[in-house]
Amino acid sequence: MSAPAANRPASGIFSPTRAQIPDRTLRTDRWWLSPLRVDLGFAAFVIYATVRAFLQNNYFVEKYHYLTPFYSPCVSQGCVKEASEFWPQILPDVWWLPYAALTLPFLLLFRLTCYYYRGAYYRTVWQSPTACAVAEPRVHYTGETKFPLIIQNTHRYFFYVAGIISVINTYDAIVAFHSETGPGGFGFGLGNIILLGNVIMLWVYTLSCHSCRHVTGGRLKHFSKHPVRYWFWTQVSRLNTRHKLYAWITLGTLMVTDFYVALVASGTISDLRFVG
Repeated sequence: MSAPAANRPASGIFSPTRAQIPDRTLRTDRWWLSPLRVDLGFAAFVIYATVRAFLQNNYFVEKYHYLTPFYSPCVSQGCVKEASEFWPQILPDVWWLPYAALTLPFLLLFRLTCYYYRGAYYRTVWQSPTACAVAEPRVHYTGETKFPLIIQNTHRYFFYVAGIISVINTYDAIVAFHSETGPGGFGFGLGNIILLGNVIMLWVYTLSCHSCRHVTGGRLKHFSKHPVRYWFWTQVSRLNTRHKLYAWITLGTLMVTDFYVALVASGTISDLRFVG
């Protein structure tokens, strides 16, 4: 029979057999700068994205068909009809429900369960651990075997949905080349470059995902018998080495794209046009 919890010796850094060091860490460098930067970066994106998702204005430029990714697909009854394209407007027009409420939760969960983001916010928010050789403020660690962290294992399913949403964002970027004033209905401006750049980076981030790497090459015992899948696995593996970088770049491109569309839609600035 196991001893009562109160009588069990503490574990980890609280173990009585551990050296009794009064300092939290013996590190002399500014180890706290890295988690601080991550926290500030995450906070900036979360605050901006949340505010913009609930503002429900300045999300579409009808003249150039610019639609911000934070409102795509626009399936609320409050959406501008032209912004909704062929998507059914099935969500009620209420202030507490984002216009793209059918997709935003999946994108959030895709990033929240992402392998890189897990490592980032485990260290910064939960401090597990905060940094190398810096003790974490808890006794026990169960990994991702119990609720709620076991939910992290659903990441592969959110990857599939993220792929579909990336197709939708690609469609939006292509449609944006249609201009009401351009020759033959074609138009090209700075907004097109921003939208296209954002969707390219979203694809790079999505395809560099660890789940994509598993989809392309997982469960194969002999790569030599599957040359096509091996080639795809190799390409994804190359992208995967910079998954962290792409994760941060896409947070930036999403905000820049949304901010630019909002400025043009509100009339604050005019889109720099090259054609049409």
